[in-house]
Amino acid sequence: MRKALIVFLLLIFSFFPAMLRAEGLSVVTTLFPLKEFAQSVGGERVKVRLLLPPGAEPHTWEPKPSDIVRLSHADVFIYIGAEMEPRAHSIVKSSDNATLQIIEVSRGIPLIRVDEAHHHAAHGDKEELTHGAVDPHIWLDFEYSQAIVDKIEHALGKKDPEWAEYYRKNADDYKEKLKNLDLKYKEVLSNCECREFILGSHAAFAYMARRYGLKQISLYRVSPNSEPTPKKMVEVIRMAKKHRVKAIYFEELLSDKLARTIAREVGAETLVLNPGANLTKAQIESEITFLSLMEKNLENLKYGLNCE
Repeated sequence: MRKALIVFLLLIFSFFPAMLRAEGLSVVTTLFPLKEFAQSVGGERVKVRLLLPPGAEPHTWEPKPSDIVRLSHADVFIYIGAEMEPRAHSIVKSSDNATLQIIEVSRGIPLIRVDEAHHHAAHGDKEELTHGAVDPHIWLDFEYSQAIVDKIEHALGKKDPEWAEYYRKNADDYKEKLKNLDLKYKEVLSNCECREFILGSHAAFAYMARRYGLKQISLYRVSPNSEPTPKKMVEVIRMAKKHRVKAIYFEELLSDKLARTIAREVGAETLVLNPGANLTKAQIESEITFLSLMEKNLENLKYGLNCE
């Protein structure tokens, strides 16, 4: 009898996660960090789907009819806003889902202007903007990432109040990981020979640069669709030589051609600096996490900036 009871309990516990998922929430996000945040907060109570296909660049992403269908059956939709996903509003309107809870996580977060982001030095003013072109890469400030996690936790708890305490605990656990990551960045980047890093792509790292007292120098502004002028190329090469940089950084989802051109001119290496907005198919299969991507970024910054 006792043996039968143990077998019964084991079966119950083995099916428990599946039972939670079946009764839980359907969450849709636009970007990979939002997917990880939502999954970490929701745990077994949520099923999180990412709208972006593997390798897609989020600024230029175009939704498909299947994305609208997916939103029509979702409980929660999470996106950045702040000009990150230009098509997000249109698919929400097209989904015809009256009960869909929408979370625009950039609301209430102080944003950096595009002209600041392009050559953003440390210790800039955190001015909240209500209009004009802004830098949407807010998740690269890990304090803001924690604020986003709080917003997701609040939304899931509101949608599923019986499990609010479960979401709160999960959010606290994940925020602790973000806090530890933030402390590690501060420690490693506090004593670097060089405080400027050069991007052979768009200016995606203003929030990270500002938080850790660095300066990003990019070939073009926040939009990855921009093209640098020959004058700009010459200027960036001159600055790379002036600062004697060891590395020119590029993004995996964008061409590394310009970064390699600059690197050849100045005798530097090329290294990846990943905003983490989306993953390649290979990264998904390898179960890469947002936290591990940021750890790799720190490793590459430490090398390129000659940090002790």
